[in-house]
This record gives sequence, C-alpha cells and structure tokens, in this order.
Amino acid sequence: MGRIWLVLLLLTCAGCGSHHSAETADGSQAAPLDCAPFARALSGIQLSGAAADWWAQATGRYERTARPVVGGVLVLRRSGRLPDGHVAVVSQVMGRRTILVTQANWVHHRVAQDQPVIDVSAANDWTVVRVWWPPAGDMGVTEYAAFGFIRGDRAATHEQIAAAVPRAIRLAEQQ
Repeated sequence: MGRIWLVLLLLTCAGCGSHHSAETADGSQAAPLDCAPFARALSGIQLSGAAADWWAQATGRYERTARPVVGGVLVLRRSGRLPDGHVAVVSQVMGRRTILVTQANWVHHRVAQDQPVIDVSAANDWTVVRVWWPPAGDMGVTEYAAFGFIRGDRAATHEQIAAAVPRAIRLAEQQ
C-alpha cells in the first residue's frame, strides 16, 4: 500500500512545475513529452514535425529500410488512432519479426523502454505491426501500418540506448 501512495505522490509532483521524470509502477517513466522530440533526442536523427512526416523528410538525408537496426527509428503511418503517426527507437532486434523499442507517449505521458513490437505483415516486411500495450500487460490487438525504419548516422547498442534515455528525456522536455 505504501508503494502505491509513493507512486501517486511522484505522479502528482511531476505535474507541479517540475518536468523531471519519475518511474511509475509499470517501470515506465512519467514524462510530459511527445514521441517525436524524444525519438530525435534518443536516436540523433534530426527530423522534426509530425511523426508520420519523418519518412518523407528522411529522403536523401538518412537511409530508409524495411529492416530494423538498433538505434533506428520505426515510423508508423497516420491512422484514426494515430493522427500524427508515431515514432519509436529500436532498442533491440530479437528476431526476424520481433523488436524491442524505447518510446515516448505510446501510453500518455510515459516513456517506456524495451517494449515489444512484432511484424504481422503478410510479406514479412514490417509494413504492419502490433505494439505492446502496457495497461493490458500484453501485445495490443490493433494492427498499425508502418513505413519502415530510418537509420541514423551512428551505430548503437542496446546498452547505449538504455543509458541515453535520461538525457533524451531532458533534451526532449526542453524542445
């Protein structure tokens, strides 16, 4: 019971003029920021605007691919549920059809690390994905259309992505 009160207190304080993140009971971090500034700060990919627009903006600036790579950014298309699309940084490649991502605002005002994403496309080309839904503690049932992955200029490891999250939150909060 004491832990629940502590979490509630931390969440309450997070909205009181302080923009520092606090870990929640599900392991995510409370942070009032959107996916695009966070993905930019974490990946080093210097694109801006709505998440879905990153794909077109990357043309001629960054490699676009259907193959995930750690440190790359998964770009989801606009949809009824995602009017601006969504971007998430690949933190680990688990297999041909499974990756882990670190992302902001998939759950409102939360930054979550190492959340599973699976490729459910018929052609095994990452054009349709399902994403972990933390409130349910399971894979979400909604299928999202994806453009693919944008590769940054620098290679990254899982450990480097994890270590960079606190700094990326601070940078994204300043934008």
